[in-house]
Amino acid sequence: MSQDIHDAVIIGAGFSGLGQGASFRRAGIDNFVILESQNRLGGVWRDNVYPGAACDTQSVIYCFSYFLHLDVSRMYADHAELLGYLEALAKEFDLNRHIRFSHEVVSASWQSDHWLVECSNGAQFRGRALIPGWGQLGVPMTPAIDGLESFTGETFHSARWRHDIDLTGKKVASIGAAASAIQYVPEIAPNVDHLAVFQRSANYILPRNQKVFTEAELAEFAAKPEIYQQLRQSIHDEREAGFERTRLDTNAAADGVAQARDHLHAQIQDPVLREQLTPDYEFGCKRILRSDDYYPTFNRDNVSLKTSSIARITPNGIETVDGVEHEFDVIIFGTGFASQAFQGDINIVGRDNVSLEDRWGNSPEAFLGITVDQFPNMFLIYGPNTNLNHHSIVAMIEAQNEYIVEAVQHLSNAAQPVMEVDESVLKDFNDKVQSDLEQSAYASDCSSWYKNSEGRVINNWSGTVQEYHDLTAQLNLNHYRIPVTAGAEA
Repeated sequence: MSQDIHDAVIIGAGFSGLGQGASFRRAGIDNFVILESQNRLGGVWRDNVYPGAACDTQSVIYCFSYFLHLDVSRMYADHAELLGYLEALAKEFDLNRHIRFSHEVVSASWQSDHWLVECSNGAQFRGRALIPGWGQLGVPMTPAIDGLESFTGETFHSARWRHDIDLTGKKVASIGAAASAIQYVPEIAPNVDHLAVFQRSANYILPRNQKVFTEAELAEFAAKPEIYQQLRQSIHDEREAGFERTRLDTNAAADGVAQARDHLHAQIQDPVLREQLTPDYEFGCKRILRSDDYYPTFNRDNVSLKTSSIARITPNGIETVDGVEHEFDVIIFGTGFASQAFQGDINIVGRDNVSLEDRWGNSPEAFLGITVDQFPNMFLIYGPNTNLNHHSIVAMIEAQNEYIVEAVQHLSNAAQPVMEVDESVLKDFNDKVQSDLEQSAYASDCSSWYKNSEGRVINNWSGTVQEYHDLTAQLNLNHYRIPVTAGAEA
């Protein structure tokens, strides 16, 4: 058991945790540890290895400003390349010596002036600050469909792809037709006997227009990083302007609908199929997707779109509510993630023995998406209301990383190294966020992973990246207080 008190204990070695570690190293902070449940870093880019897995945000903005992805091969890099970027980041900032692999965190409890973190292997770590970097899209969600256990074929979630299962000549079902499915469906379709895609609702899909960088362009990036920076800035500006598309009744939103419709109509000629693939909700209410090859896949004779709801899974396949049984050898769940279980299975206990699960209920909230009252010295990365539908999440993570650096520096120098966000500050912030979100497509009438069961948007940020950067640019100690009750002793 480690008895030393670290300046910070970071949970997770994905973009969030590694970015925090790199930011600490850049600021001269070296007394921290990163706890990673798996035996390799990478987060979602380690876990999502399905065919076609790639980022749907341009790679030149999907990297940290202080560590540019100068050797990026293409505009939308695949999972292996993004994992390589994170491995290079870890090497550049000597993070591997801070990482404890195969250390699955099961609990963290506040101990009057520091956090006690316990792992499933019995290891314990103490940190003045606790920094959860577990993200929003890390825990695969498989729906509880009646009869699933009776299916005699193979099943798996896209985020846990079974590469040992050969799909060649098989009858395959994809339950789900969103962000992951639009990438793996075109990849597996040519090899299977038949592929049926079960769609609950259609998506707005824009062209991706993939660009592969030439050797000459990569050489220029390496020799003149300012050329890369100019490209990065232009895409940043374009994506920031795209925020208007997520607001209700704007010309930008109407333009987004037109682009998506034109893309659909250019690739699908069958009027019935077009109608089935046409969304019936506000642009931006769900995640806006990008693909050049998803729609054309449905022009294949061995691919079909199923829009009838699933009633149950049978030993031989899937029965829909119209009474038809569809036989399959393999069922793939492209059903997303438990995006609102921000703390996952980790039991977080703060001041006065209040659990984070009880504090949040089904409406997670945090000041700046980072700090929560009753949980002193805890700083979330990619927390509630910090997700984006128009830009790179890395831009948000970097702002959070820098804000947390300031907080940890303060704690290192403070006579009383405890800071807890004032509950009124959090309430005022969250009230403003929720008020702003009422004018966004996120809050409109559709079912999405951005909302909780009451329809409250708890995942997405309400403004632009720049607005968020402005709010987090400097730590304001007036937002914080020293807890009246210290809590349990170690």
